[in-house]
Amino acid sequence: MSVKQPNISLPLKLTFLIFSMVLNCMGIVILQLSEQNITYDKLGFLESFKDIPIAVFSLFAVNFIGRFGTKKSLIFALMLVGVCSLFLPFVEVFWFFKLWFAIIGTCFAIGKICVYGIIRNNMTEEKSLAKMMNSVEASFMIGIFVVNTGFGWLISSQFGEYWKFGFMSISLISFFTVYLFMKSQIAEPENKNIRVLPDLSGFGKLPFILFFAVSFFIIFIEQSFNSWLPSFYKDHLKVNSFFALQASSFLALFSYTGRTITSKIIHRFSLARYFMMCLFIIISLLIIISVIQFSFTENSKILLFLFPIIGLFLSPLYPVINSKMIAKIGKEKINTFTSLIVIVSSVSSSINSISISLLFKNQILNYYSLYILGAVILVSVLAYSYFKISMNKI
Repeated sequence: MSVKQPNISLPLKLTFLIFSMVLNCMGIVILQLSEQNITYDKLGFLESFKDIPIAVFSLFAVNFIGRFGTKKSLIFALMLVGVCSLFLPFVEVFWFFKLWFAIIGTCFAIGKICVYGIIRNNMTEEKSLAKMMNSVEASFMIGIFVVNTGFGWLISSQFGEYWKFGFMSISLISFFTVYLFMKSQIAEPENKNIRVLPDLSGFGKLPFILFFAVSFFIIFIEQSFNSWLPSFYKDHLKVNSFFALQASSFLALFSYTGRTITSKIIHRFSLARYFMMCLFIIISLLIIISVIQFSFTENSKILLFLFPIIGLFLSPLYPVINSKMIAKIGKEKINTFTSLIVIVSSVSSSINSISISLLFKNQILNYYSLYILGAVILVSVLAYSYFKISMNKI
């Protein structure tokens, strides 16, 4: 089954590409600002300026989208991202990064709800929806790869002091995506939400609670890599900034590969079995990494190559679990449901960044892999319970 509007596929993917770059430049910002005598505890709270606006605005975003429509809301969010990224290179003060990330977070809340809504309104079958979700979400991984690789080359070049001007390229992509959306025909939902706050009834059932718990810890794990892996490489493995960013880019490349492969083969497997198989492989890899880190420290450089492999199996988890639940949600509630997903994700990201910053501040990076392993094991237990519950209860 395919999307009814085939011309909308490219701008949807570009939307996720753009938000991926602006959200996941956090690792680059942390890396660069840490060299300007800004402490890790302050940088750890920087992510909260992105995540808290996402969480707060997500519920109101449903009403915003309902009033103005999906297309206009997406265009507004992308235009705001483009304009703010255009001005970022010309501002030198630290507080502007807080404001910039707050604006980015608010726009992401709008963008993700709109994109998920469009996909759900054009997909009904569970595995077809999973295929489309992985395809669009794969562009999110490409964004991580592009932003780490591009900024890595810029930072290591003779123009490294002008690294912030790389954000101007994000502006150009944003404006181009706005142009594509203006040329596209998007079917708007018939019933527009005019409530100040959306109807949350029914989302307190056990399957939803378990689903949100699983989503929380998946994002928790992903952000442990996306935002902090470059700094781990630099501080613990003692590689330079350029190589730290390039090694992290390979994590994104493997993640893109994982989601792309999943979109091609997911229809052949049970979603639950595929999900649990990926978790088992991740746990195995993290155990190997921990053994090397604690018992074979002279070979610790091999971690630069082992961590990216995790992306192959970590990246499909979020789209698969989301698509399985979204397929069961009525179209009239999809925006509200997506807003809750965004809230859970932002809270998870913020809590993780603050807690992992303590590892860096207290110089206990030996526990980095064990920290992530504990979260993966917890996801496995929660996911097993989630899949055991009959989805007919929803």
